[in-house]
Amino acid sequence: MQLIDWVIVFLYFLISLSIGLYYSKRAGGSTENFFLSGRKLSWWLAGISMVATTFAADTPLAVTELVGQNGIAGNWLWWNMLIGGMLTVFFFSRLWRRAEILTDVEFIEFRYSGKPAAVLRGFKAVYMGIFMNTIIMGWVNLAMIKILLGMFPEYVTPDNVIYWVGGCMLLTAIYSALSGLWGVAVTDAFQFILAMAGCIILAVLVVNSPEVGGIAGMQEKLPDWAMKFTPDITTEITPTSAGGILAMTVSTFLAFIAIQWWASWYPGADPGGGGYIAQRMMSAKDEKNSLYATLFFQVAHYCLRPWPWIIVGLCALILYPDLSHADKGLGFVKAMNDFLPPGLKGLLLAAFLAAYMSTIATHLNWGTSYFINDFYRRFLVKDKTEKHYVSVSRLMTIVFMFLSVIITTQMTTISGVWSFVIECGAGLGLVLILRWFWWRVNAISEIIATVTPFIVYGVLYFGEFDIKFPETLYIIVPITTIAWIVTAYITKPTTEAKLESFYTKVHPGGIGWKKVSDKMPHVKSDSGYFLLFINWFAGVVLVYSFLFGVGKIIFGETFAGAVFILVGISAALVIKRNFDKAGWDTIAG
Repeated sequence: MQLIDWVIVFLYFLISLSIGLYYSKRAGGSTENFFLSGRKLSWWLAGISMVATTFAADTPLAVTELVGQNGIAGNWLWWNMLIGGMLTVFFFSRLWRRAEILTDVEFIEFRYSGKPAAVLRGFKAVYMGIFMNTIIMGWVNLAMIKILLGMFPEYVTPDNVIYWVGGCMLLTAIYSALSGLWGVAVTDAFQFILAMAGCIILAVLVVNSPEVGGIAGMQEKLPDWAMKFTPDITTEITPTSAGGILAMTVSTFLAFIAIQWWASWYPGADPGGGGYIAQRMMSAKDEKNSLYATLFFQVAHYCLRPWPWIIVGLCALILYPDLSHADKGLGFVKAMNDFLPPGLKGLLLAAFLAAYMSTIATHLNWGTSYFINDFYRRFLVKDKTEKHYVSVSRLMTIVFMFLSVIITTQMTTISGVWSFVIECGAGLGLVLILRWFWWRVNAISEIIATVTPFIVYGVLYFGEFDIKFPETLYIIVPITTIAWIVTAYITKPTTEAKLESFYTKVHPGGIGWKKVSDKMPHVKSDSGYFLLFINWFAGVVLVYSFLFGVGKIIFGETFAGAVFILVGISAALVIKRNFDKAGWDTIAG
C-alpha cells in the first residue's frame, strides 16, 4: 500500500460519511423515513441497493472457495435460488408494496390473529433481528478479517484484527444511524459501482498475467472439471469422482433444483420475499417500481456480479495450487496482493470496504427495524413519539454492531455458515409462500414451520447420522411440511375479521381465498395468474440464459454464447408482451 492507495481509501470513507450526514435530517422525521425512505425509492435505486447488500465482502471469497473446490459448477449452491427469487418478482413484489407495513415481521399480525400471532411476531423480531442478523454480519466480518490479514500482515495480526474490523463497523454504524435507509440506499449505489469496478479490474489483471496467460492459457492449464458450467450427475460418488458439488448424485442435484429454492429460508432469497428484499420492495414508490426493482435485482445478482469472481477463482487454482481445500477462498486476497499495482490496490481495498459496508449498513438498519417496530414499540414502549423511536433506533444500531463483532469471534468458515442457515430454514419456505394465497395458514402453523427444522437438524447433527447437506433437505423439508400442514388443520383458523381486513387491503385472489372472496364480492381481486406463471418461467430462462451466455462469450465460445443471449432476449420479449397484454392493473396493482 502506497500513499496513493491510502488517499483513495480515505476519500472513499469521506464520501460514505458525507452521504450519511447529508441524509440524516431526512431520515429523522419518522420511523417510516428511517426504515423505508418514506416509501419514495425509484426502482433503479431500490434494485441497486438490493444487489449491493448481497455483494458483501464474503461473497467473492465464498465464490472463489466454491470454484476452487468444485469448479464453476460449484456455484449451483446459490444459482438455484434464482427460481425462488423470480417467483418473488412476479407474485409477491406488488403484494409487499400494497400491504403498506413497515417490516415483513409486522406482516404476521397483519395476516394472523390472536396471541399466537403476537408471540410469533415478538419471537421473529428477536430471532431474525438479533440472532440471525448478527450471525449474517458475523460471517461478513469473517471475510473482512481474511482480507485484512492477507493484505496487511505487517499491521494486522490474528490478535488485533478484530479491532480493525470493529473500526470499519463503527464507521458504518455511524452513517447508518444518522441517515437510515435513505443514506444506506444512496451509499449502496455508490459502493456497488465501486465494488464491481474493482473486481472487474482485478479479474482482467490476473487472467492476463504471464503466469495465467489469458483466457486461452487459463483453459489450457485447468482440468476439464473446473470449466464445467453444470455438475456431473452420477448415480454414485466414487473415490475417483471430483467430489463436492461438481460430482453430484441425482438426489443431490434434485435437492438443489427441486427443493431448496422453495423450501428453505435464506437471507436475500426468501421464498415469497422477506428480510431486506421486502424492505426495499416496501420502500419503492409504487407497485410498478417494486416489481421492476426486484426484477433488476435478480438480473444483476446472477448475471452482472459473478463472472469477475469466478475468473479470479479459476486463476487462483493455477496461481496457488498449494492452498488447502478449506482455504481456497484466500486465493482472491492473494491475487489482490500479488497483482495490483499502487493506486489500484487502494481502489480494490476501497471496493471491498464498499461491499462490506453496504451489506453491514443494510443489516444494521434492517435488524434494528425488527427490534424497534416489532418488539420495542409493539411490546415494551407503545405510546411514544416518532422522534423517540428514531432516537432509540439510532442507539440500537450501535448496539447491534457490537453484538456482531462478538459473534464474529466464534466463526471459522464462510460456506459452512451458508449450509447451516439453509438447513435451519428448510421447510419454512412453503409457509412463507402460501400464507399470501391460502386463508387456512395460521400463526401456529408458521411457528411450527419455524421451530421444526431446528429440531430435526439437531437430531441429524448430534445423532451422528451419515447424512450431509443437501441430502438433509429430503428429511427436514417433508417433516416440517407435514408438521405445519397438520397444525393448520387441527388448530383454530385466523379470525374472519382479520382475514377480511387482510383480503380487503391486499386482495391476492386465487382459489386459496375463495372462502373469503365469496363473502366480499365488492373487493376486486387480482387475476391473470396464468400470465404470471409464464412470466416466472420466462424470467428464469432469461437470467440463466444471460448468465451462461456471458460465460460462454468470456471463454471464447462466441456462437454458443450468442445463442444463449438470443434465448434470453426472447424470454424478455415474452415478459414485455405479457405486461402489455395484461396491463398494470393486473400485473402490478
